[in-house]
Amino acid sequence: MTLVRVLFYFLSFIAIASALYAAASKNLVRGIFVFFVTLFALAGLYVLALADFVAVTQVVIYVGGILVLILFAFMLSGKETLNVLQQQKDKFFSLAKLPAILLAALFFIVLLNVVLKADADNLPWVKESISLKNEITPNVIMIDNIGINLMTRYLLPFEAISVLLLMALVGAAHLSRKEGKA
Repeated sequence: MTLVRVLFYFLSFIAIASALYAAASKNLVRGIFVFFVTLFALAGLYVLALADFVAVTQVVIYVGGILVLILFAFMLSGKETLNVLQQQKDKFFSLAKLPAILLAALFFIVLLNVVLKADADNLPWVKESISLKNEITPNVIMIDNIGINLMTRYLLPFEAISVLLLMALVGAAHLSRKEGKA
């Protein structure tokens, strides 16, 4: 077994175990910090897949931005709200959770259908990888293509997402400010 395979299994185990713990944790603070570990393990998996730009983006945007936003939301929420979240019923299946469970089951069925019907052995990038004896050599063209496509072909969606994120930031700032009593 090669070192890359050992690292892959190690990072995969850390990502899956920490994600399951974050989802099942009753303590919100521990869940947030374990989610931090999950995001870093995913960035490590991206590095192993030679997607260094995606790994850096994962760390900067998700770890540096989204996780900090979650921490601020947790810190700014009132004690009453946190107590209600901590005191939720321990029932896994209930009538109130039925739509979420049905949606998750439907998503699982669709995902399973895609995996079973996909002919992964005949994909062009898989054939190229097999012909190269499963060794993909990194090159600088990958990052250049991302930058060129973002600023030409995908400029409108890129700008639309930036406006959407700006609106979310303004909304979060508006919700977090304290109302003065008149």
